[in-house]
Amino acid sequence: MARPRKPLLSRERIVETASALVDAEGLAALSTRRLAAELGVSGPSLYNHFRTKDEILDAVADAVSAKVDLSMFEEGDDRDWRTALHDWAASYRAALADHPNIVPVLAQGPGRRPAGLRVADAVFGAMVRAGWPPAQATYIGALMRYFVTGSALGSFARGFVDDEAAYDPADYPHLGQAHLLAEHRQKVDEGAFDTGLRALLDGLAMQYEAAVARGEAGAARGKAGVAPGKDASAVAER
Repeated sequence: MARPRKPLLSRERIVETASALVDAEGLAALSTRRLAAELGVSGPSLYNHFRTKDEILDAVADAVSAKVDLSMFEEGDDRDWRTALHDWAASYRAALADHPNIVPVLAQGPGRRPAGLRVADAVFGAMVRAGWPPAQATYIGALMRYFVTGSALGSFARGFVDDEAAYDPADYPHLGQAHLLAEHRQKVDEGAFDTGLRALLDGLAMQYEAAVARGEAGAARGKAGVAPGKDASAVAER
């Protein structure tokens, strides 16, 4: 009887397997030896597709970036800059929430990763079209990455133990309900993200309005969340 043929090794198969391993056991679990064993191949065969383990991690990280929705930044999309940033941030966080163990790699920036660079290019281009000065558009892209990746690095609620005795009122008079946080982890973490995102966007809207008043922004006000004839203060109300 003929022996069953093994699936051909490919970059896609390597990345999928590496991603599953990182998701299940964390970054420390990934090694070329372990990955080759999971794939049922010899270690050197991996080097036909990737030169180093770091290149594999880059590919895994980029596969996550590729899942982030960028449609809101397309020139034909009618969302204003604030709504676009909100919707993108939500999609970005959702992608990271599905693969939290790879977040430390993504937090380092896009490097040479194609999908990561497409994200950076889309955000910067959309903000400039919206009338933000290029320097501010750069700051906004950086700020959003800090905020989203930071929110995905860990769970605030999970940081508290499910043990009422750990929070003696004599020592922590305001943490009487802290032992209940872990039970409501998703609600707490999503609420914190939404609160922070709204505050961040409110602040940016105020900065945009001030920049318009100084004549430093608003060259493309129709794409900046302010329809023709609409006062710029409306941006801050969204």
